[in-house]
Amino acid sequence: MIQLEHITKTYPVGDGLTVLNDACLTVDDGEYVGILGPSGSGKSTMLHIMGLLDRPTSGRLIFNNREVNALDDRELSMLRGRLVGFVFQSFHLVPQLSVSENVELPLFYQGVPRSQRRERARKALAQVGMSSRMRHVPSQLSGGERQRTAIARALVTEPALVLADEPTGNLDSRTGGDIVELLNALHAEGRTIVMITHDREIAATLPRVVQIRDGKLEEG
Repeated sequence: MIQLEHITKTYPVGDGLTVLNDACLTVDDGEYVGILGPSGSGKSTMLHIMGLLDRPTSGRLIFNNREVNALDDRELSMLRGRLVGFVFQSFHLVPQLSVSENVELPLFYQGVPRSQRRERARKALAQVGMSSRMRHVPSQLSGGERQRTAIARALVTEPALVLADEPTGNLDSRTGGDIVELLNALHAEGRTIVMITHDREIAATLPRVVQIRDGKLEEG
């Protein structure tokens, strides 16, 4: 599914800030991988590169059996829209839109007809236990319900890969546990999932964990 070959990411800060340094990682189709590390260790940068939101400074990225380094921004956007679903720590829901409308947004940008958008949003919300809240707006939801909505939005395009960036970071421990269980269930259905976390207890429950240290990746 994803292959990172000697990925380096350096930002033009001062003499140059290297966040990723010769990082190598392979994620196979159907895997569930946790990436563990403290804040500022480069976890989110790596996730953005894996999800085609950012480009590496050097190294090779193979995504779904395709080398993507040479693709232009439009081609990356199209590939990302079809194959990747994102779940963020801060939810990123549009406050003026209903739960259903938030979930429909990726399909709207893909030009999917309205009736199909609604039906696919309904199914995605049912999958995450949010059918009864479809007409509510984000301010009427709990933190856990907002994250479930965000997960439904990630699933509505039927992506090959789900990338979750600290999905429990803004939730209490009990609600965070519910979200982890939901992601576990999605993996059991065959989804490929990569989760960024700084929580060792959550990481200990995952089938495979990669730690990031000094911009490099280490198994276990």
